[in-house]
Amino acid sequence: MMEQRINDMQRQTGLTLVELLVALAIGSFLIIGAVQIYNQSRQAFVVNESIARVQETAQFAMDTIEADLRMASNWGRTSRPLAIEGRSVIGDANPAGLPEPADCGDGWALDFAMTVDGENNDYNLLCAAQPAAQGNSDHFTVRRATVEAVALEAGRLQIQTSRIQGAAFADGAVPPPFSAADGSSTHNLIVNTYYVADDSPLIPGTPTLRRKTLMAAGGAPVIVDQEIAPGVENLQIQFGVDTNEDNTVDRYVNPGDEVYDPEAPGYIPGARIMTARVWLVVRGLAPEVGIVDNRDYEPGDVDLGTYNDGFRRMQVSKTILLRNART
Repeated sequence: MMEQRINDMQRQTGLTLVELLVALAIGSFLIIGAVQIYNQSRQAFVVNESIARVQETAQFAMDTIEADLRMASNWGRTSRPLAIEGRSVIGDANPAGLPEPADCGDGWALDFAMTVDGENNDYNLLCAAQPAAQGNSDHFTVRRATVEAVALEAGRLQIQTSRIQGAAFADGAVPPPFSAADGSSTHNLIVNTYYVADDSPLIPGTPTLRRKTLMAAGGAPVIVDQEIAPGVENLQIQFGVDTNEDNTVDRYVNPGDEVYDPEAPGYIPGARIMTARVWLVVRGLAPEVGIVDNRDYEPGDVDLGTYNDGFRRMQVSKTILLRNART
């Protein structure tokens, strides 16, 4: 009886070959399914990460531009650039003989009447783009003063303003007729020119948003070329102009249009730039496998066509109000 029980237990131990094959097949299907789910999740993560990176670049570039444009025509205690002595009044003239950086042309820093200006689908500053400027992309310049009052600093272009007048200077001394106790304030002059370069020193082969910015070094004003956002491939801007002095936009024009330039024959007296409409085309830093992009990119007034070169792209736009433009 005992021997029969032992034999029965021996016969019941282990798996048959068929059972083992079935178990292996089921396990293989489960592993393959898990691997597929992982690959799909990984691919989705890579795509989302790429999209987020492009969005982040676009957001940073637009925020940088917006912060500058919003404060255009801020001159401290006044918003009237024509009341500031020492500004460029005829062409690129420097009537006060201020020590301005001439790299970008006489008057680049002092043409206060043109608080916002630019060139349509071109780069025409005397100071060279670094590296070369991207074709079919606008550039524009913003001139203003710091919002907060600052300390006097010799060698830096500054503005002294009251409610009714102002003066530009660079010797670190309050210019007459102002005084330290008359309620006027000192502000640094800010001048930035934004453009797109076709290559980035930080990430070779990548177009980038750059700017020429006014600074001070070695006791004199200088122009520094700064990289803002690698991946920005095209910049377009249009200005909303009030042509009848009713504080509302009557038309949008491209940068360089004569309608808002007091020295141009096509100038409309009293015309002021009230808003700016900005477009950016931003691309990823590296090509991605499997991307098909047949979109026709048309920012502003330029048709860039389709790329479909394996790079992820995004076009963004925003209309920005110039806070100090209203009378």
